[in-house]
Amino acid sequence: MGKSHKYDTPTLGEATYLWWKIGILSFGGPAVQIALLHRELVETRNWLSESQFLNALSFCMLLPGPEAMQLATYAGWRLHGTLGGLIAGLLFVLPGAVVIMALAASYAIYGDVPIFALFFYGVKAAVLVIVMQALLRIAHKALFFPFHWLIAGIAFVSIFFLSIPFPVIVLASAIFGWLMLGKSKTQQPTELAHLSARKTGQTILIWMVIWLAPLAGLTLFGAPEILIEIGRFFSILAIVTFGGAYAVLAYLAQDAVGAFGWLSAPEMVDALGLAETTPGPLILVTQFVGFLAGFKDGGIWLGLSGAIVVLWVTFIPCFLWIFTGAPYIEWISNQPRIAGALEAITAAIVGVILNLSLWFALHVFFAEIELHKLGPLTLWQPELTSLEGVALGLFAISAVLTFYLKWGIIRILLSSAVIGAGLQLFFGL
Repeated sequence: MGKSHKYDTPTLGEATYLWWKIGILSFGGPAVQIALLHRELVETRNWLSESQFLNALSFCMLLPGPEAMQLATYAGWRLHGTLGGLIAGLLFVLPGAVVIMALAASYAIYGDVPIFALFFYGVKAAVLVIVMQALLRIAHKALFFPFHWLIAGIAFVSIFFLSIPFPVIVLASAIFGWLMLGKSKTQQPTELAHLSARKTGQTILIWMVIWLAPLAGLTLFGAPEILIEIGRFFSILAIVTFGGAYAVLAYLAQDAVGAFGWLSAPEMVDALGLAETTPGPLILVTQFVGFLAGFKDGGIWLGLSGAIVVLWVTFIPCFLWIFTGAPYIEWISNQPRIAGALEAITAAIVGVILNLSLWFALHVFFAEIELHKLGPLTLWQPELTSLEGVALGLFAISAVLTFYLKWGIIRILLSSAVIGAGLQLFFGL
Protein backbone atom coordinates (compact mmCIF):
# COMPACT_ATOMS: atom_id res chain seq x y z
CA MET A 1 0.00 0.00 0.00
CA GLY A 2 3.04 2.25 0.33
CA LYS A 3 4.22 4.50 -2.47
CA SER A 4 7.51 4.62 -4.30
CA HIS A 5 10.09 6.80 -2.51
CA LYS A 6 10.37 9.17 -5.45
CA TYR A 7 6.85 10.47 -4.72
CA ASP A 8 6.13 12.91 -1.90
CA THR A 9 4.36 11.59 1.20
CA PRO A 10 2.06 14.15 2.86
CA THR A 11 1.07 14.19 6.49
CA LEU A 12 -2.51 13.27 7.35
CA GLY A 13 -3.16 16.93 8.12
CA GLU A 14 -1.86 18.07 4.73
CA ALA A 15 -3.94 15.45 2.94
CA THR A 16 -7.05 16.35 4.97
CA TYR A 17 -6.68 20.00 3.99
CA LEU A 18 -6.50 18.99 0.31
CA TRP A 19 -9.58 16.75 0.55
CA TRP A 20 -11.50 19.62 2.14
CA LYS A 21 -10.35 21.99 -0.60
CA ILE A 22 -11.38 19.55 -3.34
CA GLY A 23 -14.75 18.96 -1.65
CA ILE A 24 -15.47 22.68 -1.70
CA LEU A 25 -14.28 23.21 -5.29
CA SER A 26 -15.68 20.05 -6.91
CA PHE A 27 -18.29 21.70 -9.15
CA GLY A 28 -19.02 20.62 -12.69
CA GLY A 29 -19.66 16.88 -12.63
CA PRO A 30 -17.33 13.85 -12.68
CA ALA A 31 -15.18 14.85 -15.68
CA VAL A 32 -14.22 18.17 -14.07
CA GLN A 33 -13.78 16.53 -10.65
CA ILE A 34 -11.45 13.84 -12.00
CA ALA A 35 -9.41 16.52 -13.79
CA LEU A 36 -9.18 18.46 -10.50
CA LEU A 37 -7.98 15.36 -8.64
CA HIS A 38 -5.37 14.67 -11.33
CA ARG A 39 -4.05 18.20 -11.19
CA GLU A 40 -3.78 18.26 -7.40
CA LEU A 41 -2.51 14.71 -6.80
CA VAL A 42 -0.27 14.07 -9.80
CA GLU A 43 0.76 17.37 -11.36
CA THR A 44 0.92 19.81 -8.42
CA ARG A 45 1.77 17.71 -5.37
CA ASN A 46 3.36 14.56 -6.82
CA TRP A 47 1.53 12.37 -4.30
CA LEU A 48 0.56 9.73 -6.89
CA SER A 49 2.24 8.65 -10.12
CA GLU A 50 0.46 8.89 -13.45
CA SER A 51 0.12 5.09 -13.66
CA GLN A 52 -1.23 4.83 -10.12
CA PHE A 53 -3.84 7.47 -10.87
CA LEU A 54 -4.92 5.95 -14.20
CA ASN A 55 -5.09 2.40 -12.82
CA ALA A 56 -7.24 3.65 -9.95
CA LEU A 57 -9.47 5.58 -12.36
CA SER A 58 -9.99 2.47 -14.50
CA PHE A 59 -10.88 0.49 -11.39
CA CYS A 60 -13.38 3.11 -10.22
CA MET A 61 -15.02 3.09 -13.66
CA LEU A 62 -15.72 -0.61 -13.07
CA LEU A 63 -17.75 0.19 -9.97
CA PRO A 64 -21.32 1.33 -9.47
CA GLY A 65 -21.63 4.75 -7.92
CA PRO A 66 -19.81 8.10 -8.25
CA GLU A 67 -16.39 7.41 -9.75
CA ALA A 68 -14.82 10.75 -8.75
CA MET A 69 -15.71 10.27 -5.07
CA GLN A 70 -14.42 6.71 -5.20
CA LEU A 71 -11.19 7.86 -6.84
CA ALA A 72 -10.66 10.38 -4.03
CA THR A 73 -11.35 7.64 -1.47
CA TYR A 74 -8.79 5.37 -3.14
CA ALA A 75 -6.18 8.14 -3.14
CA GLY A 76 -6.79 8.75 0.56
CA TRP A 77 -6.51 5.00 1.23
CA ARG A 78 -3.25 4.73 -0.70
CA LEU A 79 -1.72 7.64 1.22
CA HIS A 80 -2.99 6.93 4.76
CA GLY A 81 -4.88 3.65 4.82
CA THR A 82 -8.52 3.25 5.83
CA LEU A 83 -8.61 6.46 7.91
CA GLY A 84 -7.22 8.44 4.99
CA GLY A 85 -9.79 6.91 2.64
CA LEU A 86 -12.64 7.74 5.00
CA ILE A 87 -11.52 11.35 5.36
CA ALA A 88 -11.06 11.80 1.61
CA GLY A 89 -14.42 10.24 0.72
CA LEU A 90 -16.42 12.06 3.40
CA LEU A 91 -14.92 15.47 2.67
CA PHE A 92 -15.62 14.97 -1.03
CA VAL A 93 -19.32 14.43 -0.27
CA LEU A 94 -20.24 16.43 2.85
CA PRO A 95 -19.95 20.04 1.57
CA GLY A 96 -22.31 19.33 -1.32
CA ALA A 97 -24.62 17.25 0.89
CA VAL A 98 -25.04 20.15 3.33
CA VAL A 99 -25.87 22.53 0.47
CA ILE A 100 -28.30 20.09 -1.16
CA MET A 101 -30.03 19.53 2.20
CA ALA A 102 -30.60 23.27 2.59
CA LEU A 103 -31.76 23.67 -1.00
CA ALA A 104 -34.09 20.66 -0.78
CA ALA A 105 -35.68 22.04 2.39
CA SER A 106 -36.15 25.46 0.78
CA TYR A 107 -37.56 23.89 -2.36
CA ALA A 108 -39.95 21.65 -0.43
CA ILE A 109 -41.27 24.53 1.67
CA TYR A 110 -41.16 27.42 -0.81
CA GLY A 111 -40.93 25.65 -4.17
CA ASP A 112 -44.34 26.80 -5.33
CA VAL A 113 -43.63 30.53 -4.93
CA PRO A 114 -43.25 32.50 -8.18
CA ILE A 115 -39.55 33.35 -7.77
CA PHE A 116 -38.58 29.66 -7.73
CA ALA A 117 -40.73 28.91 -10.75
CA LEU A 118 -39.22 31.85 -12.66
CA PHE A 119 -35.63 30.69 -12.31
CA PHE A 120 -36.24 26.95 -12.63
CA TYR A 121 -37.98 27.46 -15.96
CA GLY A 122 -34.65 28.33 -17.56
CA VAL A 123 -32.65 25.79 -15.57
CA LYS A 124 -34.71 22.92 -16.98
CA ALA A 125 -33.82 23.78 -20.59
CA ALA A 126 -30.11 24.05 -19.72
CA VAL A 127 -30.17 20.73 -17.87
CA LEU A 128 -31.43 19.01 -21.01
CA VAL A 129 -28.41 20.32 -22.95
CA ILE A 130 -26.05 19.11 -20.20
CA VAL A 131 -27.55 15.63 -20.30
CA MET A 132 -27.20 15.55 -24.09
CA GLN A 133 -23.56 16.64 -23.79
CA ALA A 134 -22.94 13.73 -21.41
CA LEU A 135 -24.62 11.38 -23.87
CA LEU A 136 -22.33 12.48 -26.72
CA ARG A 137 -19.21 12.21 -24.57
CA ILE A 138 -19.98 8.71 -23.37
CA ALA A 139 -21.08 7.53 -26.81
CA HIS A 140 -17.80 8.78 -28.31
CA LYS A 141 -15.83 6.73 -25.77
CA ALA A 142 -18.04 3.63 -25.65
CA LEU A 143 -19.30 2.82 -29.16
CA PHE A 144 -16.44 1.52 -31.28
CA PHE A 145 -17.81 -1.66 -32.86
CA PRO A 146 -21.19 -2.87 -34.22
CA PHE A 147 -21.70 -4.96 -31.08
CA HIS A 148 -21.51 -1.79 -28.99
CA TRP A 149 -24.14 -0.02 -31.10
CA LEU A 150 -26.38 -3.09 -30.91
CA ILE A 151 -26.13 -3.21 -27.11
CA ALA A 152 -26.87 0.52 -26.84
CA GLY A 153 -29.88 0.22 -29.16
CA ILE A 154 -31.34 -2.75 -27.29
CA ALA A 155 -30.83 -0.96 -23.96
CA PHE A 156 -32.66 2.13 -25.24
CA VAL A 157 -35.64 0.17 -26.59
CA SER A 158 -35.77 -1.93 -23.41
CA ILE A 159 -36.04 1.00 -21.02
CA PHE A 160 -37.90 3.59 -23.15
CA PHE A 161 -40.48 1.44 -24.92
CA LEU A 162 -40.64 -1.72 -22.76
CA SER A 163 -40.03 -0.20 -19.28
CA ILE A 164 -37.59 -2.99 -18.41
CA PRO A 165 -35.96 -2.13 -15.06
CA PHE A 166 -32.48 -0.63 -15.23
CA PRO A 167 -30.85 -3.37 -13.04
CA VAL A 168 -32.07 -6.02 -15.48
CA ILE A 169 -30.51 -4.13 -18.39
CA VAL A 170 -27.19 -3.81 -16.54
CA LEU A 171 -27.14 -7.50 -15.59
CA ALA A 172 -28.02 -8.68 -19.09
CA SER A 173 -25.37 -6.43 -20.64
CA ALA A 174 -22.72 -7.64 -18.19
CA ILE A 175 -23.50 -11.30 -18.94
CA PHE A 176 -23.34 -10.67 -22.68
CA GLY A 177 -20.05 -8.81 -22.39
CA TRP A 178 -18.60 -11.50 -20.11
CA LEU A 179 -19.48 -14.27 -22.55
CA MET A 180 -18.93 -12.57 -25.91
CA LEU A 181 -16.67 -9.53 -25.69
CA GLY A 182 -14.21 -10.95 -23.15
CA LYS A 183 -13.21 -13.80 -25.46
CA SER A 184 -11.19 -11.52 -27.73
CA LYS A 185 -9.03 -10.06 -24.95
CA THR A 186 -5.75 -11.39 -23.58
CA GLN A 187 -4.86 -11.83 -19.92
CA GLN A 188 -1.64 -10.49 -18.45
CA PRO A 189 0.13 -12.25 -15.53
CA THR A 190 -0.40 -10.51 -12.18
CA GLU A 191 1.42 -10.97 -8.87
CA LEU A 192 -1.05 -12.03 -6.13
CA ALA A 193 1.29 -12.90 -3.26
CA HIS A 194 0.63 -9.65 -1.37
CA LEU A 195 -3.14 -10.19 -1.23
CA SER A 196 -4.96 -11.68 1.76
CA ALA A 197 -8.30 -13.45 1.37
CA ARG A 198 -8.84 -13.28 5.15
CA LYS A 199 -8.40 -9.49 5.28
CA THR A 200 -10.63 -9.11 2.24
CA GLY A 201 -13.36 -11.17 3.92
CA GLN A 202 -13.10 -9.11 7.10
CA THR A 203 -13.37 -5.86 5.13
CA ILE A 204 -16.46 -7.08 3.30
CA LEU A 205 -18.15 -8.23 6.52
CA ILE A 206 -17.43 -5.00 8.41
CA TRP A 207 -18.73 -2.71 5.68
CA MET A 208 -21.75 -4.87 4.92
CA VAL A 209 -22.75 -4.58 8.58
CA ILE A 210 -22.17 -0.81 8.56
CA TRP A 211 -24.29 -0.51 5.42
CA LEU A 212 -27.19 -2.83 6.24
CA ALA A 213 -27.50 -2.82 10.04
CA PRO A 214 -29.16 0.64 10.15
CA LEU A 215 -31.68 -0.51 7.53
CA ALA A 216 -32.51 -3.56 9.63
CA GLY A 217 -32.88 -1.20 12.61
CA LEU A 218 -35.45 0.88 10.75
CA THR A 219 -37.60 -2.21 10.28
CA LEU A 220 -36.99 -3.56 13.78
CA PHE A 221 -37.91 -0.34 15.55
CA GLY A 222 -40.96 0.44 13.45
CA ALA A 223 -39.73 3.39 11.42
CA PRO A 224 -42.19 4.97 8.96
CA GLU A 225 -42.70 2.80 5.92
CA ILE A 226 -41.44 5.53 3.58
CA LEU A 227 -37.96 5.36 5.18
CA ILE A 228 -37.82 1.58 4.81
CA GLU A 229 -38.95 1.90 1.20
CA ILE A 230 -36.34 4.59 0.50
CA GLY A 231 -33.59 2.54 2.13
CA ARG A 232 -34.45 -0.56 0.13
CA PHE A 233 -34.75 1.25 -3.21
CA PHE A 234 -31.56 3.28 -2.95
CA SER A 235 -29.58 0.30 -1.65
CA ILE A 236 -30.46 -1.50 -4.88
CA LEU A 237 -29.57 1.66 -6.79
CA ALA A 238 -26.12 1.69 -5.15
CA ILE A 239 -25.42 -1.80 -6.51
CA VAL A 240 -26.55 -1.39 -10.11
CA THR A 241 -25.80 2.24 -11.03
CA PHE A 242 -22.90 1.73 -13.41
CA GLY A 243 -22.31 4.67 -15.71
CA GLY A 244 -22.56 7.58 -13.29
CA ALA A 245 -25.29 9.94 -12.20
CA TYR A 246 -26.99 10.32 -15.59
CA ALA A 247 -27.63 6.58 -15.66
CA VAL A 248 -28.96 6.87 -12.10
CA LEU A 249 -31.41 9.51 -13.25
CA ALA A 250 -32.84 7.22 -15.87
CA TYR A 251 -33.61 4.66 -13.17
CA LEU A 252 -35.01 7.37 -10.86
CA ALA A 253 -37.22 8.76 -13.60
CA GLN A 254 -38.67 5.32 -14.19
CA ASP A 255 -39.27 4.29 -10.58
CA ALA A 256 -39.17 7.28 -8.21
CA VAL A 257 -41.47 9.26 -10.52
CA GLY A 258 -43.51 6.52 -12.17
CA ALA A 259 -43.68 3.56 -9.78
CA PHE A 260 -43.43 5.21 -6.34
CA GLY A 261 -44.81 8.68 -7.10
CA TRP A 262 -42.31 10.32 -4.74
CA LEU A 263 -42.01 13.40 -6.98
CA SER A 264 -43.19 14.68 -10.34
CA ALA A 265 -41.26 14.79 -13.61
CA PRO A 266 -40.71 18.60 -13.38
CA GLU A 267 -39.44 18.17 -9.82
CA MET A 268 -37.00 15.53 -11.09
CA VAL A 269 -35.61 18.01 -13.60
CA ASP A 270 -35.36 20.67 -10.87
CA ALA A 271 -33.45 18.18 -8.70
CA LEU A 272 -30.81 17.72 -11.37
CA GLY A 273 -30.55 21.47 -11.88
CA LEU A 274 -29.81 21.94 -8.17
CA ALA A 275 -27.27 19.13 -8.12
CA GLU A 276 -25.49 20.57 -11.17
CA THR A 277 -24.94 23.92 -9.39
CA THR A 278 -23.51 22.54 -6.13
CA PRO A 279 -20.14 20.95 -5.25
CA GLY A 280 -19.73 17.22 -4.79
CA PRO A 281 -20.90 14.17 -6.73
CA LEU A 282 -23.80 14.70 -9.10
CA ILE A 283 -25.37 11.60 -7.55
CA LEU A 284 -26.35 13.85 -4.62
CA VAL A 285 -29.47 14.38 -6.71
CA THR A 286 -30.70 11.21 -4.96
CA GLN A 287 -30.54 13.04 -1.63
CA PHE A 288 -32.95 15.64 -3.00
CA VAL A 289 -35.33 12.87 -4.09
CA GLY A 290 -35.16 11.24 -0.65
CA PHE A 291 -35.92 14.57 1.03
CA LEU A 292 -38.96 15.28 -1.12
CA ALA A 293 -40.27 11.73 -0.69
CA GLY A 294 -40.09 12.00 3.10
CA PHE A 295 -41.36 15.58 3.17
CA LYS A 296 -44.47 14.77 1.16
CA ASP A 297 -45.18 11.78 3.41
CA GLY A 298 -44.68 13.43 6.79
CA GLY A 299 -43.23 16.92 6.76
CA ILE A 300 -39.82 18.44 7.33
CA TRP A 301 -38.40 15.96 9.87
CA LEU A 302 -39.34 12.97 7.79
CA GLY A 303 -37.83 14.76 4.80
CA LEU A 304 -34.55 15.19 6.67
CA SER A 305 -34.66 11.54 7.72
CA GLY A 306 -35.31 10.42 4.15
CA ALA A 307 -32.33 12.44 2.89
CA ILE A 308 -30.05 10.96 5.58
CA VAL A 309 -31.12 7.42 4.73
CA VAL A 310 -30.39 8.08 1.05
CA LEU A 311 -26.94 9.49 1.84
CA TRP A 312 -26.12 6.46 4.00
CA VAL A 313 -27.13 3.77 1.52
CA THR A 314 -25.65 5.66 -1.44
CA PHE A 315 -22.15 6.35 -0.11
CA ILE A 316 -21.42 3.62 2.44
CA PRO A 317 -21.32 1.03 -0.41
CA CYS A 318 -18.66 3.21 -2.09
CA PHE A 319 -16.36 2.64 0.87
CA LEU A 320 -17.15 -1.08 0.71
CA TRP A 321 -16.17 -1.27 -2.96
CA ILE A 322 -12.95 0.72 -2.54
CA PHE A 323 -11.62 -0.79 0.67
CA THR A 324 -12.36 -4.29 -0.61
CA GLY A 325 -11.09 -3.91 -4.14
CA ALA A 326 -8.20 -1.45 -3.87
CA PRO A 327 -5.53 -4.14 -3.21
CA TYR A 328 -6.72 -6.03 -6.31
CA ILE A 329 -6.56 -3.17 -8.83
CA GLU A 330 -3.80 -4.66 -10.99
CA TRP A 331 -5.41 -8.10 -11.04
CA ILE A 332 -8.86 -6.75 -11.93
CA SER A 333 -7.53 -4.58 -14.75
CA ASN A 334 -5.97 -7.65 -16.41
CA GLN A 335 -9.07 -9.89 -16.41
CA PRO A 336 -10.47 -10.12 -19.96
CA ARG A 337 -13.92 -11.34 -18.88
CA ILE A 338 -14.36 -8.45 -16.46
CA ALA A 339 -13.13 -6.02 -19.11
CA GLY A 340 -15.69 -7.45 -21.56
CA ALA A 341 -18.51 -7.09 -19.03
CA LEU A 342 -17.55 -3.48 -18.33
CA GLU A 343 -17.38 -2.74 -22.06
CA ALA A 344 -20.92 -4.03 -22.58
CA ILE A 345 -22.28 -2.16 -19.55
CA THR A 346 -20.73 1.08 -20.80
CA ALA A 347 -22.36 0.59 -24.22
CA ALA A 348 -25.73 -0.07 -22.58
CA ILE A 349 -25.36 3.14 -20.56
CA VAL A 350 -25.40 5.09 -23.84
CA GLY A 351 -28.88 3.72 -24.59
CA VAL A 352 -30.03 4.43 -21.05
CA ILE A 353 -28.88 8.06 -21.19
CA LEU A 354 -30.52 8.48 -24.61
CA ASN A 355 -33.74 7.39 -22.89
CA LEU A 356 -33.15 10.02 -20.20
CA SER A 357 -32.53 12.72 -22.82
CA LEU A 358 -35.80 12.01 -24.61
CA TRP A 359 -37.72 11.75 -21.33
CA PHE A 360 -36.38 15.11 -20.19
CA ALA A 361 -37.01 16.70 -23.59
CA LEU A 362 -40.66 15.70 -23.56
CA HIS A 363 -41.19 17.15 -20.09
CA VAL A 364 -39.28 20.36 -20.84
CA PHE A 365 -40.79 21.16 -24.24
CA PHE A 366 -44.41 20.12 -23.66
CA ALA A 367 -46.78 21.12 -20.87
CA GLU A 368 -49.07 18.11 -21.46
CA ILE A 369 -47.90 14.53 -21.98
CA GLU A 370 -49.94 11.35 -21.85
CA LEU A 371 -48.60 7.89 -21.08
CA HIS A 372 -50.16 5.07 -23.09
CA LYS A 373 -49.78 1.31 -22.67
CA LEU A 374 -50.09 -0.84 -25.78
CA GLY A 375 -49.51 -4.40 -24.66
CA PRO A 376 -45.88 -4.55 -23.49
CA LEU A 377 -45.13 -1.16 -25.07
CA THR A 378 -44.93 2.12 -23.16
CA LEU A 379 -45.62 5.17 -25.34
CA TRP A 380 -45.24 8.83 -24.35
CA GLN A 381 -47.52 11.10 -26.40
CA PRO A 382 -47.07 14.86 -26.08
CA GLU A 383 -49.93 17.24 -26.83
CA LEU A 384 -48.44 19.19 -29.74
CA THR A 385 -50.46 22.32 -28.98
CA SER A 386 -48.81 22.49 -25.53
CA LEU A 387 -45.33 23.05 -27.02
CA GLU A 388 -43.34 25.51 -24.87
CA GLY A 389 -41.75 27.87 -27.41
CA VAL A 390 -39.77 29.76 -24.76
CA ALA A 391 -38.30 26.52 -23.41
CA LEU A 392 -37.29 25.57 -26.96
CA GLY A 393 -35.56 28.94 -27.36
CA LEU A 394 -33.75 28.61 -24.03
CA PHE A 395 -32.62 25.15 -25.05
CA ALA A 396 -31.18 26.57 -28.28
CA ILE A 397 -29.33 29.32 -26.37
CA SER A 398 -27.94 26.79 -23.88
CA ALA A 399 -26.83 24.54 -26.74
CA VAL A 400 -24.88 27.42 -28.32
CA LEU A 401 -23.26 28.26 -24.97
CA THR A 402 -22.35 24.61 -24.43
CA PHE A 403 -21.22 23.33 -27.81
CA TYR A 404 -20.04 26.50 -29.58
CA LEU A 405 -18.81 28.86 -26.85
CA LYS A 406 -17.69 25.99 -24.56
CA TRP A 407 -19.01 27.61 -21.39
CA GLY A 408 -18.87 25.80 -18.05
CA ILE A 409 -21.92 24.15 -16.51
CA ILE A 410 -22.57 26.72 -13.77
CA ARG A 411 -22.36 29.70 -16.17
CA ILE A 412 -24.77 27.96 -18.55
CA LEU A 413 -27.28 27.15 -15.80
CA LEU A 414 -27.18 30.65 -14.31
CA SER A 415 -27.46 32.32 -17.72
CA SER A 416 -30.41 30.19 -18.76
CA ALA A 417 -32.11 30.77 -15.40
CA VAL A 418 -31.73 34.56 -15.63
CA ILE A 419 -32.83 34.72 -19.29
CA GLY A 420 -35.84 32.50 -18.58
CA ALA A 421 -36.85 34.59 -15.57
CA GLY A 422 -36.43 37.82 -17.54
CA LEU A 423 -38.58 36.62 -20.43
CA GLN A 424 -41.38 35.61 -18.09
CA LEU A 425 -41.22 38.83 -16.05
CA PHE A 426 -41.02 41.33 -18.90
CA PHE A 427 -43.19 39.61 -21.46
CA GLY A 428 -45.63 37.78 -19.20
CA LEU A 429 -44.75 34.39 -20.73
